[in-house]
Order: sequence, then structure tokens, then C-alpha cells
Amino acid sequence: MSRIVCWFSCGAASAYATKLAIEANAGERELVVVSIFLEDEHPDSDRFLEDCEKWFGQEIIQIADEKYGASVDKVIASTKYMSGARGARCTKELKKQVRLDWQRDDDTHVFGMHIGEEKRVNQLIDGEPDLDVWPILVEEGIDKQRCFDAVEKAGIEMPEMYKLGYHNNNCIGCLKAQSAGYWNKIRQDFPKVFETRAEQERLVSVAMCRVQAQKFINEYEDNFRAMLDDPHCQIKINAKGALMVPLRYLPPDVGKHDPAYVPNCGFFCETT
Repeated sequence: MSRIVCWFSCGAASAYATKLAIEANAGERELVVVSIFLEDEHPDSDRFLEDCEKWFGQEIIQIADEKYGASVDKVIASTKYMSGARGARCTKELKKQVRLDWQRDDDTHVFGMHIGEEKRVNQLIDGEPDLDVWPILVEEGIDKQRCFDAVEKAGIEMPEMYKLGYHNNNCIGCLKAQSAGYWNKIRQDFPKVFETRAEQERLVSVAMCRVQAQKFINEYEDNFRAMLDDPHCQIKINAKGALMVPLRYLPPDVGKHDPAYVPNCGFFCETT
């Protein structure tokens, strides 16, 4: 009989999806929980994984890329690519390829995709039509806040990245992020990571941050002129009037980053 594989990404949604799948399966089929290790995640992810193992009542198998040592920095250095129309290279090398190499053809896959992310589910199915996906959170009508609530109810402390106000427990300085507010928050919370990403952008001649072009040009003329004079910077304004700005030219007061997770009163009051 084929397996059920729950892909645990150290986030609230994948945690609750896994818990629901374990309960719904009730031991009928072999069910394994798998986590792909990444060097660039916050170290508190290890603690969250251990707490969730106890909640699930079973081991979480950890696998990792070996070619790049599970490191985003090594992917960038080797491939000279960060992100673009083809997505983030680190996602392909450190997550998708690792999954493809490990999975079996007849596996049923559970991912932490919730209500509001139906588009992601459809994209996954379109991209891998032979993949058997069990979108349990979507089927149950569960949104991200209910995932937060379920994890808290289980007495599990949220990963540090959520408590800091980030929307996901992704790698610190996620290459898929384009929000000026996100990157300025990384600048504030993890300045060394911000500086590293800015230098990597310069070396590969790419810009990851998207801003409204005319507003940026009007309000930050000096930054825009510096971009025009920089041989490593390609000025591109798309049909929607958006400009990609390298992090080294991103003013620290641009953008905002509203947290998606607000802790319940009484559980995390002492840490927020």
C-alpha cells in the first residue's frame, strides 16, 4: 500500500496539516512525516520540530541537500542566480529537488497549504500532474489563523520568526520575498543577513525588491540616480509601474510589514 507523506516545514500550517492527516488516517496506511533541513532557517525551528514530534506522537524524518550543504549562500555562489522569472534557485535545489529524489511515485503528499492558497495547490498540481496531493487544510476550510490557534492550543510555542512578526517561518532573508517592508525588517532584525543579500545581489547583477517606480523616483531621487550610475544595476519598470530596486539602494523607511500572526493574550504576553 502506498504511503502518506506529510511535508513538515517548521511552520504552523504544515504542523496542523500533519496533525489532521495523522488523525484522519488513524493508522490505516503507512504515514511518514518528513522535514527538509535548511541551514538558513532560524535555529528555533529545531525546537519547534521537537515539540511537534511530541504532538504528532511520531518521529519527523529529516533529510537535506548534500550538493550545497543545505545552504542558500552556497547555491548563490555556485549558480550565480538568486531569484527571477524562474523563481528562487535555492527553492529548486534545496527543497524541490530533495523532495523529488526522496519521494516514491505512489506517495500521497500532504503540504501546509490552507484556505486562501488554492492557487498554490493548483500550481503544484499543474506543475506535477502525476503528484497525488491531499490538500487537507483546503478540504477542511482551514485558514492560517486556525493553524496558529491549533498549535497554541496544543501548548506549543510558535517559532521565533512568527513572534518577530514574519508571515512564514522561511529562511532568514528569503529570496522569494519582494516586499520593501519585509527587507527593511530583515535589515532591522538580521543586519548581517541583509548586508550579505545586498552584496550577493551586486555580484550577480539582480534586484529582488519591488517598489512603485514613480513614487520611488520622486521621493528618493538620489537613490535612483545612484542606480542609474551603477554598472551592476539594470533599470527595469514593468507594465504595472513597478521598479526592482537592489537592497543596497533601498531606503530604510520604505514599505511596511504587518505581522500575520498575533499571539493570543495570556500565552505569549511575556514575549511580545
